[in-house]
Amino acid sequence: MLVRNVTMQGHKDHGKSTLIGSILMLTNSVSQARIEEAKKYSQKLGKPFEPAFILDSFEEEREGGLTIDTTRAEASYKGVAFELIDVPGHEELIKNMMSGASFADIAILLVSAKPDEGIRDQTKRHVFVARMLGINSIIVAINKMDSVEYKKEVYDKLVNEINSFFKNINFSGSVRFVPISAYNGENIKEKSEKMGWYKGKPLLEELFFLSKKKDKPKIKDLRAVVQGFIEEENKKLISARVLSGCLRKGTISVYPNGIKRKALNLIVNGKKVAKACENDTVAIELDAPLNEARGLVISSSSKPIITKKINALVFSTIKLGNNSKISIRLLGKEFAAKKLSINEVIDASNGLHKKGNFIKPLDAGRVAIDLGDYVAVEKYSELKGMGRFTFYSGSKFGGVGIIE
Repeated sequence: MLVRNVTMQGHKDHGKSTLIGSILMLTNSVSQARIEEAKKYSQKLGKPFEPAFILDSFEEEREGGLTIDTTRAEASYKGVAFELIDVPGHEELIKNMMSGASFADIAILLVSAKPDEGIRDQTKRHVFVARMLGINSIIVAINKMDSVEYKKEVYDKLVNEINSFFKNINFSGSVRFVPISAYNGENIKEKSEKMGWYKGKPLLEELFFLSKKKDKPKIKDLRAVVQGFIEEENKKLISARVLSGCLRKGTISVYPNGIKRKALNLIVNGKKVAKACENDTVAIELDAPLNEARGLVISSSSKPIITKKINALVFSTIKLGNNSKISIRLLGKEFAAKKLSINEVIDASNGLHKKGNFIKPLDAGRVAIDLGDYVAVEKYSELKGMGRFTFYSGSKFGGVGIIE
């Protein structure tokens, strides 16, 4: 069965958990016993039944109406298993949103149609981070249409405003807009008669359509990132993840130093194979050992970018200034940055660029980072797995970056 990871994004209280609960019920992906348990709990709280109660795992979430950590639920539709990742919408937990979104193929962005809610700064920040994390397919679900009597003009106004923001941040992926009522299950699995003016597909059909699309790396040559050593039958093998191309037995180059080795045997899922291709994790028996493993990159023809300095677009959860002391985790290896220079500051809530010496928490910027040591990388636009990193200030998570 085809599996697709879907991150649910948007401001708090705009209906992410409610939508997941409705999807689970409408696709028969949750047991009746779980639904009954959620109904009993809503009665205990003296509240109407809320589909989100099916999803929320913690009692304090149900009582507070707030999702406090990344939660996953699986819904099956037309032979596709959708792993729905519910991430927090409030600012202080955006780190959780990043970790949840970083594994997703598609994003559903929830925007409330209620006049006092609508598009918030946090809504836009989630779009910005999704773009940075390589999510190129977004469904914008205009939720709570029941609160505005399903009026087309409210929907159109929000669509125009969101489209303007997508243009401001140069988002070039696929965007689909769907008006829904997650609470009432309108326009999720079947088209809603209450929104006859909407000529598109219901949300699950849009999701199914996007699930068939799969980004391919622009680089076709072999790139495999070494993850570590493996001891097996008195042999010291290396483990690697193939990001592009295929690894075959024979001469390989290991970067950043360009060391030559011979791959004598390749093992995937416990079996010897003639080759290991994109997305395979492979154990490799070499003709001679390597002194280190993590962060090395294997190639067989063209070589990756070898550099000590990277230019990157970063999204920061901390105040970041010129010469801030940070460490970079890239390709599974940690580097203590020798120097950090800020070239441009970007307001993640509106996409506007300006000059500045500091990046505020929950904003973005373009920076130059001197790593001190050579590393093999690729531009994020060419190969995502070799162009994305996280950074830290001491032990504190600082944000994510992509190499430009």
